Amino acid sequence: MRLMSKTLRPKQSAVSRGEADAHTRILDAAFAAFMKNGYATTSTLEIATRARVSKRELYALVGNKQEMLIACISSRAARLKVPDELPVAHDRETLAQALASFGAHLVREITDPAVITVFRLAIAEAVRAPEVARALDRIGRETSRAALRQIMAQAKASGLLDGRPDELAEQFSGLLWGTLMISLLLGVADRPNSREIAARAREATTAFLQLHPIHIRDLNTASASAPREEQ
Repeated sequence: MRLMSKTLRPKQSAVSRGEADAHTRILDAAFAAFMKNGYATTSTLEIATRARVSKRELYALVGNKQEMLIACISSRAARLKVPDELPVAHDRETLAQALASFGAHLVREITDPAVITVFRLAIAEAVRAPEVARALDRIGRETSRAALRQIMAQAKASGLLDGRPDELAEQFSGLLWGTLMISLLLGVADRPNSREIAARAREATTAFLQLHPIHIRDLNTASASAPREEQ
């Protein structure tokens, strides 16, 4: 199961095709070993053996075991940022479109079996290797939280929402996920399909905007503060 992104590169700025292939093999091997044996008990020797490289190559191309873990998580976390094509909210309709689109994007990426497996690993290793959970929270979860805060901050600046962006982001996230993540981690629910994901994101968006209605005076204030076009 591959968790790595094609955008990841070894530490050297200029690498040969062979080094790039070895780098990918190392991260794939690290992920497979972590999932099979646990992070704490997996040795760099086992990873090197799986990747068909020497330990010297392993350290030169990727680094130590913790750096491998961070690389695995970072590659997926990069996909949780706000997509460039996401519509910029300039009214409540485009805000709804942006929230529904990004909500669906988050659910689609985070419910990927490889990501669920990493969450399970972090839980299983919470005592022996708490660095797994810390890396997942700092790199993976914080990326999605920051993206949602960005959307909420833009909406607030445009007069479309009122409140603290971090609190608004947490509230939307709660509506979006409900108990889905717990059910997936426990293996008592199947990953939602594309249609179910889109419906979940739309329902969360509708519920969120109903909790945060915009009043006429807010609309007037936003309209008055908006730059006027020259006649």
